[in-house]
Amino acid sequence: MPSMIDRMSEEWRNVLLGDEVTLRPTPSTWSPLEYACHVRDVFRLFATRLEAMITTDGAQFANWDQDATAVALRYDRQDPLVVANELEEAARGLAEQFRKVHGDLWGHRGLRSNGSQFTVRTIALYFAHDPVHHLWDVGGDPRLVVTGS
Repeated sequence: MPSMIDRMSEEWRNVLLGDEVTLRPTPSTWSPLEYACHVRDVFRLFATRLEAMITTDGAQFANWDQDATAVALRYDRQDPLVVANELEEAARGLAEQFRKVHGDLWGHRGLRSNGSQFTVRTIALYFAHDPVHHLWDVGGDPRLVVTGS
């Protein structure tokens, strides 16, 4: 997982250094910059949750309203280079948390306030989907992330 996270970070940096990164394809669809801000925050959120799950089997979490976060943090107004650097830093933090996972820790549970339950193993699968899926949304190449080539 850590090497996949590194590749995600690299591919997102490529997206953020591209042309027209702030333009929305439609009024209701996020720009590449807004998606990158979301992915950065997903990395941060999952690092925090993973750390809690490693430490405490049965860790509990509040739900996260990603749309409210996008508005509150003004994803549409952030600097793409700053976001690329922050995303890279968040990726390093998340990769470090995954390096701590071994043996029985994969079965540690987490519980969201809405009643959803997951394990470290299932949260890893859930996590991997989001940033890769959003690369498709912005025209990045998720194959580089998944295959490593």
